Amino acid sequence: MVARLGSFASAARSIDADPSQVSRTIAGLENAIGIRLFQRTTRQMKLTEAGELYLGRVEAIVDELDDARDQALALSSKPHGKLRLTTSVAFGQICLIPLIPDFKNTFPHLTVDLVLTDDNLDLVSNRIDLAIRLAPAIESDVISSKLFDTRYRVCASPDYISTAPPLEGPGDIINHDAIQYALPNFQERWLFRDARNKTIEVPVKGTLNISNALVIRESVLLGLGPALMADWLIDDAIRTGKCVDVFPDYQVTATSFETGAWLIYPNRQFLPNKVRVAINFLRKHLTRVS
Repeated sequence: MVARLGSFASAARSIDADPSQVSRTIAGLENAIGIRLFQRTTRQMKLTEAGELYLGRVEAIVDELDDARDQALALSSKPHGKLRLTTSVAFGQICLIPLIPDFKNTFPHLTVDLVLTDDNLDLVSNRIDLAIRLAPAIESDVISSKLFDTRYRVCASPDYISTAPPLEGPGDIINHDAIQYALPNFQERWLFRDARNKTIEVPVKGTLNISNALVIRESVLLGLGPALMADWLIDDAIRTGKCVDVFPDYQVTATSFETGAWLIYPNRQFLPNKVRVAINFLRKHLTRVS
């Protein structure tokens, strides 16, 4: 943790310990093995060359110790320890946070460390137990399984539709100032597929580019224009009439029509009990009907 976070104080906060205790632990380890692990300055701490070599060798051992502990705890019917879970900011706020009270009541001995970020964190170096990612597919050295399929919709508010140029077919999008998601491949064109599986490509233009999905949804609800949004993000607003699915007879995407929410976790030989119960809980509560 000191190597990853860069200071005794940061490592101490992450495990709820005193910085002096962490400092003494590192100093004791250096004395025991006879090498300096860190170069210390007033501004930062960096691993020495010997420290990098030592850390590289012991990380696998630490993981084995964690697995051994988890296997022992798995004999108990009550999962223990800290579950470190990551997903995007929008998905976490919309889909995960409402489940936290039920999860904590079901597993009172688990501590949840929820890391909400739009960056795809490296699971191993960030000590992530479980991640939920939104993508057409997962291509990395991890275990993955699809949680549910996702679909995209072109949506606009009723107020916007009542005053804007007609939106009778996908081609009409070109006449609108669309709210665009500031991601690669989302800003040039949208793809539409009809019931006969015919796909058409429609160029889009817009003067408002936003990097956060939650802000895009709020902008749509304020009547600032149409936008392409995931079903899990906007379906509640559609059901309550705050928003309209402009082209309900079409499948829409900016990248691939086959996208989903994926559960992923490090490629471990043993799946800790805390991760297993979290996966089962999420599958039960987050499965959607496409």
